[in-house]
Amino acid sequence: MMFRFRRSCSRCKRCGASARRALLLAAWLAGMASGQAFTQRGFFEVRNFAYPQTAPGDSGRLVSEHLLRWEAAWRLSAALQLNAGFDARFDSHRQFERAWRLDWADRRRERPALSARRLSLLAHKGGFTFEGGRQFIRWGKADILNPTDRFAPKDFLNVLTTDFLAVTAVRGTYERGGETLDVVVQPVFTPSRTPLLNQRWAALPEEAGQFALRQARVEYPKRAAAGARWNHVGDGYEFSLSFYDGFNHLPVFSASLIPAPSPAILFGRIHPQMRMYGGDAAVPMRWLTLKGEAAYFTSTSPLADNYVLYVVQAERQRGEWLFVGGYAGETVTERRVQLDFAPDRGLAKTFLGRVSYNIDSNRSMAFEGAARQNGKGFYGKFEYTQAVGAHWRVTAAANLLRGAREDFLGQYRRNSNLMVSFRYSF
Repeated sequence: MMFRFRRSCSRCKRCGASARRALLLAAWLAGMASGQAFTQRGFFEVRNFAYPQTAPGDSGRLVSEHLLRWEAAWRLSAALQLNAGFDARFDSHRQFERAWRLDWADRRRERPALSARRLSLLAHKGGFTFEGGRQFIRWGKADILNPTDRFAPKDFLNVLTTDFLAVTAVRGTYERGGETLDVVVQPVFTPSRTPLLNQRWAALPEEAGQFALRQARVEYPKRAAAGARWNHVGDGYEFSLSFYDGFNHLPVFSASLIPAPSPAILFGRIHPQMRMYGGDAAVPMRWLTLKGEAAYFTSTSPLADNYVLYVVQAERQRGEWLFVGGYAGETVTERRVQLDFAPDRGLAKTFLGRVSYNIDSNRSMAFEGAARQNGKGFYGKFEYTQAVGAHWRVTAAANLLRGAREDFLGQYRRNSNLMVSFRYSF
């Protein structure tokens, strides 16, 4: 049974007010830019996915997604800069909202039709850098998995084609010589966006098709999250130590059966408290670069596991070729979770790799893959990209998923797909 989450059109006044506020904000930013150093860029992209197989609860085989992204920066003075970015989206599969309001928080189940991707004020003086507002924060050094990257929620509506979400935070960085100290306070929680229950990437058991699927209201964490990271660059090596105290942006689920008036499954999402102690390191050598990253996660919540997640990798650049390969592992010290959505842990106990080749200035190709150490899950992707003229870029990709039903990768075995995208940059 299909269950779609849609907003009633009774909110027209609110949507109209939001649109007016967006227009006023754009006009204000344009007025500021007229007298200051101003740079802008953006693109319009169409992605088309073809799925050879249907999936439980989703018979669609063709999906088209459209994205218009605009980003700008205003240099207000030598020490101040205003950064802004906005997205407009539409799709054929009802994964995106149809309400034309400006979304500021990225907390809704569907992707918003209009959203503020970034809006922050950055100040820099001497070795100090301060940024407040909606921004992107990335931690870690590994390329194939980042256990310490706690301020980086993602959009997982399509588990293989993801995008990072900005967080509302205050970030202060001090850099001197080879030492860097990064301190972050996040007063507003931003969750990762999980697959919709009525779409193929939810990967629900076939038995769930006999029930209506409903979602309980989410109660997001109220208190702020905070973290700190110290990075040291030495002679022939680099390492960092990091700490995070907040909440997991990936949810734990509860499921309960509602027998009357008609059978239904009620899903609840919980973002449990989390504390992380982590570190990462990189050591360039003659033939390759070794990288490692590990984090220990502990929680006071009875719904969250205590565990260690780590990754080790080797990287080699040779001419136009780049080779990256490694292993992601996990050790659970206390297991409590019954049902969750955790792609980072889903890639644990897996060999991962990526090979890319720049054919020339306009063409490139890449292959990436993940193979479970017990052979129960596999993911492979081949991608070819070609630039056409100064503004156009065409990308074609093939994604293959195989494995056992109980495996994180194997549960998406019916989601192998072909993808073609067209992007116009301006």
